[in-house]
Amino acid sequence: MENVPDKTRRIIDANLNRTGEGLRFLEDVGRLLLDDSDLSQQLKNLRHDLVRGDVSFNRRLLQSRDSEGDVGVDLEVPGEARQKELPDAVVANSRRVQESLRVLEEMAKLPGTDLDPEKFKHARFTLYTLEKKLLFRLLRRGKIDRLRGLYVIIDTPALQGRSHLEVAGEVIRGGAKVIQLRDKRLAKKELISVARQLKGLCAEQGVLFIVNDYLDVALAVDADGLHLGEDDLPVEVARRLLPGDKILGGSARTVEGATAAQAAGADYLGVGAMYSTPTKETAEVVGPERLRRIKQAITVPVVAIGGINRDNAAAVVAAGADAVAVISAVLGADNVAEATRQLVAGIEEANGQDDR
Repeated sequence: MENVPDKTRRIIDANLNRTGEGLRFLEDVGRLLLDDSDLSQQLKNLRHDLVRGDVSFNRRLLQSRDSEGDVGVDLEVPGEARQKELPDAVVANSRRVQESLRVLEEMAKLPGTDLDPEKFKHARFTLYTLEKKLLFRLLRRGKIDRLRGLYVIIDTPALQGRSHLEVAGEVIRGGAKVIQLRDKRLAKKELISVARQLKGLCAEQGVLFIVNDYLDVALAVDADGLHLGEDDLPVEVARRLLPGDKILGGSARTVEGATAAQAAGADYLGVGAMYSTPTKETAEVVGPERLRRIKQAITVPVVAIGGINRDNAAAVVAAGADAVAVISAVLGADNVAEATRQLVAGIEEANGQDDR
């Protein structure tokens, strides 16, 4: 680097700084926000490998640095100062690092730099993969955090001939936060059509849309997630097949089943039946106390299900339910939107009184 012009060293210095700053941001998101030790370690290793030069190398870069005389200090980029959501910041910092690595790759080809262009090229392609993993994990975490309040299952038989889309609209107007489509009768082609309409509606209204049982349908309509029963596709298999930004729910009746499902990759657990239910007359009733024990044993959100209505919703919230799933209590009502509003109000009141 001794015979490299100062202006060339300034370019290298500036881009190494941008690389280190951007990677540190991404590393902290993985470590402190997502608690992902593997992802944060990969980003840390990448940062150390790229920006930690020897004393002589760093001294020459510092000698060429001229922060006060940098004409770029006062340049403004349209929209740069606007407030960003965290996923936007992850993408922006990833792009920043990737662009800097491309500059470093080209500068390393100049005579006398003693830098390896292949090192920067390899790092850039490594970051393309890490960016996808980090962004998808962040988007999935955002969806998991929205698993609160009322979770309505649109079960085709319970509609009694009414339109899936019409009833879902009433449920959303009533304040439901999550909608799941469950159907054991429709042909897949018809089910995909229904699911696509529901996905569109939920996306417009900011409501999570989850498909029950069918991985292929969830993938076909780009659903927010998939929910699996204990006798369905194994959770660990579905986790491998689902894109990283999709949430995966599992069902559990016991503490052992719940811990196993969480270890297999479930992002949340449906626990029930809380009470006897006309939707599944043969379902085992586990009750709020079992839910309480399961909640204490796991870290993922718990969705209570089975026989829940306006009168008993507060009990399952008090037992630890993060969300309350219903079918008959809403779909069986004459006024779906009003029944939904009453349940939502009851859940919100219970949460306000809950000291957990």
